Amino acid sequence: MHPIGISQLIAGNRSTEEFLVAARDNGYEAVELSLRPQGGLTPQTTPAELDAIAERARALGLTIASVTLGHCTGNLLATGADQETSITQTAAGLEMAARLGAPVALHTLGRLSPDLYYDDAYRHAVAALRRLAPTAERLGVAIAFEFVWNGFLFSPMEVARFLDEVGSPAVGFYFDPGNMAVFQFPHHWVRIVGRRIKRVHLKDWKGNALNGGWTPLQEGAVDFARVMAELRAAGYTGPLISEVPESLATLSATADAIRRIRAL
Repeated sequence: MHPIGISQLIAGNRSTEEFLVAARDNGYEAVELSLRPQGGLTPQTTPAELDAIAERARALGLTIASVTLGHCTGNLLATGADQETSITQTAAGLEMAARLGAPVALHTLGRLSPDLYYDDAYRHAVAALRRLAPTAERLGVAIAFEFVWNGFLFSPMEVARFLDEVGSPAVGFYFDPGNMAVFQFPHHWVRIVGRRIKRVHLKDWKGNALNGGWTPLQEGAVDFARVMAELRAAGYTGPLISEVPESLATLSATADAIRRIRAL
């Protein structure tokens, strides 16, 4: 059964300790930690500190399901020195995730610019992920990139092709139905991307790109019954990780909603 998880991305001003305790107290079974430039888990966090975080999570009965790297790992879509920096930072993030015992690291790949053309960015990203794949495979930490409205990989067929070009089982997709509900039907993505899905965020959205917004789970446009059916068909057994901010629903209410979604 899918563990019920929560991301530190929505922890607000809580410290890592406060976030872990809040996750436990509100009925979550897994957590996603977030690597940030400062405050909490950072590139400067020492191995001993990582060990202490992992031990604290275990003591609270929590699994560290993933670590987000996007805030500290540059732009894999770029080339030259910018890409080299991003590759180095991403490899360091994978090492940290492995030390924490997290089997997946979330990456948002980067961003386009007026001078960085889409086709060039595509080739750069494939090349960068091919270089990172051996490190991910050695560490047992999969890189999972998420579709995040950065103007890149807007189609599930394109995502599947992109991952197949990278060609590593240690590089996959981080599925978030709320992020594509603005434009498309999220369950289509699950069927097409399929077994390439490494982790699942849960958000919901109502409306369109011009007149819409996030909602509590099961109050928006995402057809979670069909999403869950497609996830089961794809063989996904991992956690369902909340990215619903407390401004929309309490942590406990979201945990209850995930239990309902899990049972669909």
